[in-house]
Amino acid sequence: MSYSDLIQLYFERSDALQSYWTLYVVIIGGLLAFSSLRSRPDLVTTLLLTVLFSMFAYKNLGAIHDTSEQRIAALHAIKQYDASAPSVGDVRKTRTLLEPTLNPPDYEGVRNFHITSDLFTLATLWAMEWRRRRMARENGSTAQRPV
Repeated sequence: MSYSDLIQLYFERSDALQSYWTLYVVIIGGLLAFSSLRSRPDLVTTLLLTVLFSMFAYKNLGAIHDTSEQRIAALHAIKQYDASAPSVGDVRKTRTLLEPTLNPPDYEGVRNFHITSDLFTLATLWAMEWRRRRMARENGSTAQRPV
């Protein structure tokens, strides 16, 4: 594999990570928007949303983990690339400029951020449900649900 192939692989993995994070944010936004538009309390719906979001978050974090590992492996390959061959003089210059900027975050921090965001999302989902229940009790409308 050439040095440019390794650099391309590193940035392809970075793009994949960005896609997983974008999907994660869109799902959270959609989940909370859906929940905020619901006017009546419904414990079953909230439980289903909790389970489905938890399953999604688990799989999304797994994909982020795998892609992060691939990106770190590509970075190790970049740093170990032998640029001593005479035909790769430009690699030394590129290496000097580019490699100091390739600093992916540690996976543990990414994982902790993801899990914290998951917990806050679920707490917000349940807070909305509890608010709907409290408002329904205050208005006395829990017994008068339209069919």
